[in-house]
Amino acid sequence: MINLLTSGLLALIGLALSVGGAWLIAVGGSWYYALAGLAFLLAAYLSFARKPVLLPFYGAFLLASLAWAIWETGFDWWQLAPRGGLIVVIGLWLITPVFRKTLVAAPKDNGSPETNAKRSFVLEGSIVIAVIVAVYSMLNNPNEIEGNLPSDVVAENPQFGGGVPDGDWHQYGRTPYGQRYSPLDQITTENVASLEQAWVYQTGDLKRESDVPETTYQVTPLKVGETLYLCTPHSWAIAIDAKTGQEKWKFDPGVPENPDRQHQTCRGVTYYKDPATTETGPCTERVFLPTSDARLIALDARTGEVCPSFGDEGTVHLETNMPYNPAGYYYSTSPPVAADGKIIIGGAVNDNYSTKSQSGVIRAYDINTGALVWNWDSGNPEQTEPIPDDQTYTANSPNSWSVSSADEKLGMIYVPLGNKVPDQLGMNRDENVETYSSSIVALSLETGQVQWVRQTVHHDLWDMDVPAQPALLDITTPDGETVPALVGPTKQGDIYVLDRRTGDPIIPVTEVPAPGGAIPEDHTAPTQPVSGLTFMPEPLTGKDMWGITLFDQLACRIAFHGLKYEGRYTPPSLEGTLVYPGNFGTFNWGSVAVDPERQIMFGMPTYLAFTSRLIPRDAVPPRGSEKASEMGINRNEGAPYAVEMGPFLSPLGIPCQAPPWGYVAGADLRTGEIAYKHKNGTVEDMTPLPLPFEVGVPGIGGPILTKGGVAFLGAAVDNYFRAYDATNGNQLWEARLPAGGQSTPMTYETDDGTQYVLIVAGGHGSIGTKPGDYVIAYKLPK
Repeated sequence: MINLLTSGLLALIGLALSVGGAWLIAVGGSWYYALAGLAFLLAAYLSFARKPVLLPFYGAFLLASLAWAIWETGFDWWQLAPRGGLIVVIGLWLITPVFRKTLVAAPKDNGSPETNAKRSFVLEGSIVIAVIVAVYSMLNNPNEIEGNLPSDVVAENPQFGGGVPDGDWHQYGRTPYGQRYSPLDQITTENVASLEQAWVYQTGDLKRESDVPETTYQVTPLKVGETLYLCTPHSWAIAIDAKTGQEKWKFDPGVPENPDRQHQTCRGVTYYKDPATTETGPCTERVFLPTSDARLIALDARTGEVCPSFGDEGTVHLETNMPYNPAGYYYSTSPPVAADGKIIIGGAVNDNYSTKSQSGVIRAYDINTGALVWNWDSGNPEQTEPIPDDQTYTANSPNSWSVSSADEKLGMIYVPLGNKVPDQLGMNRDENVETYSSSIVALSLETGQVQWVRQTVHHDLWDMDVPAQPALLDITTPDGETVPALVGPTKQGDIYVLDRRTGDPIIPVTEVPAPGGAIPEDHTAPTQPVSGLTFMPEPLTGKDMWGITLFDQLACRIAFHGLKYEGRYTPPSLEGTLVYPGNFGTFNWGSVAVDPERQIMFGMPTYLAFTSRLIPRDAVPPRGSEKASEMGINRNEGAPYAVEMGPFLSPLGIPCQAPPWGYVAGADLRTGEIAYKHKNGTVEDMTPLPLPFEVGVPGIGGPILTKGGVAFLGAAVDNYFRAYDATNGNQLWEARLPAGGQSTPMTYETDDGTQYVLIVAGGHGSIGTKPGDYVIAYKLPK
């Protein structure tokens, strides 16, 4: 029976690998799987025939497979394991006495068969070699970069922007410069490992059964004086005590539920106090709350009461002058910018729903009265004076759903722009769309007029909108000149380091040839820009396909060869295109953190391939019960094609490309050199069993840096909050979170001199982390 079961198992493996391997050969892939299938079939025959030659034969096959695996991947444990794990396990079974006794050796001298087959040193030796290779590979980190960022202070008294006290955090990136840097240094690389939880506050705003899939908690709280201000996914505004976590007030704007809303999130509120006033009456300090039903509400920062002197009894209605206004299709997920006496806001539109989409207009309102001061519509960029009541903004112009930065001294706001719906179809785009889509645009704070534009993707067909708030700092060039700079992360992995006065590159930007082959109605740009500082991944090949076993790896290799792929910027297609980096991007709204003293950056590059497939309009299935989502079928109503897209996953639901999928990385902004890149995060919360294997997992969220030399980051799909040495990227501390930490942390100091580090743990619907409503603060023990 043992022999029969073993033979049957070997035959089944051989049959699966032979058929799948032949398919892979037919599509132009590796011959190994078909040959391995034949080897398993032969092993099945030898087992069934009870021939002891099975053992050395299998040992030779194991060694050949090991040599092939090393040739393909080098000494990378996570690549070698799926290639050799099953083969080694079967080899271990074959050398057991219980199986060897089923083999029939040469007859004895008396003519009776020998049923106790001798040991095979070939097979045993091959297993020993495989184990040695495995152990060596576990100690190897072939995908990482080891190094150190310069520790010297380049600028003794850098500009942080906005005049924010060192212990406060007044805007989303702490100041209007968006640096995500704190000059606090009580927590250092030497003592951060001692951090302990100080308090926990729960907002009470939990994910509901009726919520859309993209219900996420991405907020970074503000800290002003002794109060923290934050918002929740359903647009509540809350004030809590910074020292104790006790609630001070809560405001619920009563946002109605809407299944057509693509995103249910809030990244933050905006604080403002008129610097010219010393009054302390109602609404002299304000918190501005963007809501998911397209309102901007002004609240008294001390009480949470609505400020009736702003707009329409405290509210500006963002659907005003929009060409279309279906409920749930337009709203602001990100906090507006308070600068130059104005509150400046963009908005998110539902991606790939309909060509009848709202405008991507950027509007500046008087921060005290709510009166419209200027509007900049990328579809009509010259007319920035407020449009009349009977006029509408340009439909479906590129929008800004992320956070902008501002430099009041230079009089500019820096806006990251997305693209026109549909993301994957470029026909019928006019000159303005082609100019401003997927770009960073500098506008005059006074008038809204364009000062300069830097496009990061030409004729974007991949949803590579600029997703991140630009970070502003001054950079000292090698010849000693101080240049006002802008650091702009992108989805495709490029980090643009520009002179923020002109948009000219500080670190060079070059144009490189790009793949062609768009559908007949469309075209591609012949070249695409690449920054000299880039985390752009190497193009994928069949060797990069992954799986837990040989079988799902084989399935991924077949799928890979069935997709159109010529590297980054391969255009969408009817047969299906591999998009890498994928829609989540190498960097997303979490941006990067910069240290203006050392002039370095810390970020979390993520690598996760997506696929997209165009569906002709007459083949689009009827609308079902699906809720709003950027994955699956995006209908693109009014366009000739819908698009089906999502992560490139194996039949087991894991990424088809080999890990690592996520890193932490540091770069020198003066030279563009990447100093280190370490895999980040475990699969503990990705698998049914809580296995804390450090693979390097995807994530979405952002980091912060402190003068103490520490970087803090949640974001990864395991539920941990971590601290790193900013100089070398080594992890120094971690804390288990009760829910997903897909928000950007912050740090502050209270009036007793205690530095706190805070993160919101509420999960992210798109990546499936655990939802929650936790605000958690940490501090050093007394």
